Amino acid sequence: MAMLLRRPIQTLAILPLLGRHLSAAAAVEAATAEYHHHHPDLLSPPFDYLPGHPRPDAKHDELILAVPRASSGRHAAAKERKAGRVPAIVFEQENGQEGGNKRLVSVQSKQIRKLVDHLGRSFFLSRLFRLQVWSEHAGQGELIESVRVLPRKVHLHAGTDEPLNVTFMRAPSSALLKIDVPLMFIGEDASPGLRKGAYFNTIKRTVKYLCPADIVPPYIEVDLSELDVGQKLLMRDLKVHPALKLLQSPEQPICSIIGSRAPDQKKSK
Repeated sequence: MAMLLRRPIQTLAILPLLGRHLSAAAAVEAATAEYHHHHPDLLSPPFDYLPGHPRPDAKHDELILAVPRASSGRHAAAKERKAGRVPAIVFEQENGQEGGNKRLVSVQSKQIRKLVDHLGRSFFLSRLFRLQVWSEHAGQGELIESVRVLPRKVHLHAGTDEPLNVTFMRAPSSALLKIDVPLMFIGEDASPGLRKGAYFNTIKRTVKYLCPADIVPPYIEVDLSELDVGQKLLMRDLKVHPALKLLQSPEQPICSIIGSRAPDQKKSK
C-alpha cells in the first residue's frame, strides 16, 4: 500500500460535539448541511469552499515566474533546459480543457521540481498557481501577463525526475476545469475490516470532476472508518461541493476491504 498523507479536516464549531457520536464523514455531512441551510444557492457563482471540505493550504501558495520564448522547436527546448529553465505553454481553457490563445514561456526548473517533489505529481496537477510572465528573468523588466493557472501536464525525465516541459491552463473565475482530483484515504485505524486483519484495496487514486475554478479541491477525503470486510466505496459516495460535476460513472468503485486469505493447503503428494 502506498504511503497515505493525513491532514486534519476543517469543520464548523459544532463538529467537536458531533464527533463524539458520528463518524468523520457523517460530521462533515452535517456541517455541509448546516452551511447549505444558511447558503442555499451553492450552485451559482460566486463560489466558495464549504466548511469541512479540503481547501488549498495557503502555505503552498507560490508565484511562478516566467519569461516568453520565441520557438517551440527541439533545439530551442534543449537550450532552455541547459540554462536551467523548463519550456512551458499557457493555454486558454475551452470546454474544461486546453484550447487556443497559447503563449510560449519558460519557467525555472528548480521551482517546478520543488513543487512537484513537495506536493506530489497528482497534487501539483490539481493546484492553482499565480503565473507572472515578465520580459526579463527573475521578475524583471515589463510585466506581460499575470494570470491564475492550473498545471495541466508535467513531463518528467524517466531517470532523474527533472521536469522537461509543463502545460498550464488559464483559470479565471469564470472557467470550468476538467481535473483528476487526487483521493486521500483517512480513518484506516478505525475501519472494522482493517482491524480484523483484512486488506485495503485501492482501485482509484484520482477521480475526474468538472470544477469551477474558484473551488478546485486540492484533494478529496475518503473516510474508511466504517468500512467492514467485503464492503466498498463508490464514486457516488464521495463528499464534494455540489457545484462539482462528476465526469465518470458514479457506480465505479474507488476502494474496498478484502478479507484475509485462507492458508494454502499443502498439495498431496
